[in-house]
Amino acid sequence: MKPTDTSDPDYFHRVVDCQWGCPAHTDVPEYIRLIAQGEFTDAYMVNRESNVFPGILGRVCDRPCEPVCRRARIDEKPVAICRLKRVAADHKEDIRERLPIIPEKKNGKKIALVGAGCASLTVCNDLMPLGYECAVFEALPVPGGLMRSNIPAFRLPAEVLDEEIDYITDMGVDLRLNSPIESMKALLDEGYDAIFVGSGAPKGKELDIPGRQEGKDNIHIGIEWLESVAFGHIKKIGRKVLIIGVGNTAMDCCRTSLRLGADDVKVMARKPRGFFKASDWELEDAEEELVEIVINHSPKSFVVEDGRLKGMIFEVMEYDIEDGKITDTRVVDETFIEADDVILAIGQETAFPWIERDIGIEFNEWDEPEVDRTTYQSTLPGVFFGGDAAFGPENIIWAVEHGHQAAISIHNQVHGKSVDDRLPDTMNLSSRKMGIHEWSYSNSFEPAARRKMEHVPLSERFKNLGTEVELGFNAEQTACEVERCLNCDIQTVFTDELCIECDACVDICPTQCLTITENGEEDELRQRLTAPADNLDQALFVSGGLEQTGRIMVKDENVCVHCGLCAERCPTAAWDMQKSLLEIGYAADHDVTPCPIRKTG
Repeated sequence: MKPTDTSDPDYFHRVVDCQWGCPAHTDVPEYIRLIAQGEFTDAYMVNRESNVFPGILGRVCDRPCEPVCRRARIDEKPVAICRLKRVAADHKEDIRERLPIIPEKKNGKKIALVGAGCASLTVCNDLMPLGYECAVFEALPVPGGLMRSNIPAFRLPAEVLDEEIDYITDMGVDLRLNSPIESMKALLDEGYDAIFVGSGAPKGKELDIPGRQEGKDNIHIGIEWLESVAFGHIKKIGRKVLIIGVGNTAMDCCRTSLRLGADDVKVMARKPRGFFKASDWELEDAEEELVEIVINHSPKSFVVEDGRLKGMIFEVMEYDIEDGKITDTRVVDETFIEADDVILAIGQETAFPWIERDIGIEFNEWDEPEVDRTTYQSTLPGVFFGGDAAFGPENIIWAVEHGHQAAISIHNQVHGKSVDDRLPDTMNLSSRKMGIHEWSYSNSFEPAARRKMEHVPLSERFKNLGTEVELGFNAEQTACEVERCLNCDIQTVFTDELCIECDACVDICPTQCLTITENGEEDELRQRLTAPADNLDQALFVSGGLEQTGRIMVKDENVCVHCGLCAERCPTAAWDMQKSLLEIGYAADHDVTPCPIRKTG
């Protein structure tokens, strides 16, 4: 194998799987270490640089960082990254003095943003400090978009939303509430330098089966129903409720139904549990509240008698499954289930009836705008999309990253530069050595299991729709959980020419991740390491030929716990523990100064 190119930022970055897995590339291990030190405000600011909404995401993020956490390879459960994000948010001090200073003199560029959700707010967060004037048009009477209207207050309290949204709107954003946009053509005619569409995916999917129209008074579209509950338009529901669908919206609908008076709530799933779209923790919380999840039931018809909904008929399904995929499907029975109300939570779609189809914005066969996945520009230069409006429903953290990237494109475009212009990611390494056997981080392995989140008792949580169910980690839980982090960003950095091949690092390594051996082809080399390296998704570190014998040092990054024992034991300092800091370019980092014009002749 060729020596590993550690000058490529992606090599060390990919070792930090949580940061690699996060769409916004939040420096997870760094903020966890700051929490461990009691520096909650600093931890919050590390979060905010990339994800913008730490308090919100610390409660409702879909946690793409956790399934890839390397801790799970050791004891099955990842570090509670999302929970710790909330710890930083809940215990921080006032951060307003640490937010960017907004220039009084503007740069003359005006941006219109459609929708006051997480994507649009992120664009404002990035552009306002650069002197832009941002006008946000929101149809609802309050900002927040689907964060406000579709996530129940018992999961995301209004005060948390207000605080983090206010940090952005107080930058001087021209927030125009109760102001739906009804014509893109008219908005273009207003002369904005760029337009960003972050209007979400506001259309719930229908279930067009017999009885739908006859029972319409008691059949509700999930996201519309949640919005009506959020704004106080709906305050009760029938005793028996069926939720059709098994995504996260369905979980919000079933738990909200319990708080509005239902006492028999069933979530009807067409497929087996392994194919559910809802997050595991969402399912656990619903089942803790005694919601029944019924699998393998496909809706066939609504049953309406004398103009009133009585229930639904379902086909009972049976599946053949091989290697996690359904290979055959058949109907084995039919059953009737009573219901006073039915809530449809089978998906969401983008909806753009206000965008004329003759202005240069192209739409695909699903009536979604054609949007570049790097620049977020549509086929009409100067019009950008982000969040659910760009590619359909995704999580908040994806919308935030869309906003960051769209802000770069807008910044470039309005100053006459290519929207494709992006700064490369860079990686800085700095030693954590404090003494011969001391490091500036806690490097001992903590065998403790993942801490469990405490909840408000069942007897209390249904008394008020806004009672937040999760209590957050207490001090003891936090102190234990932060020590579970393996500090994957503290890299084991190897210097070939200093190695004397004494094997001391190999002998002391607790996970057998180091090997000094002859070089070879990767497949064969992986099998003759001290411990076979079977995870092909994690690259091996391979040194150049060592001076004494020409052999190579090989490290299996998959099982390293970053304990630093190799560096402590090495007599020549060939090993060192170095913090890897990924530098990502935001709009403020992109130089848009026009190139000087050289006169000739």
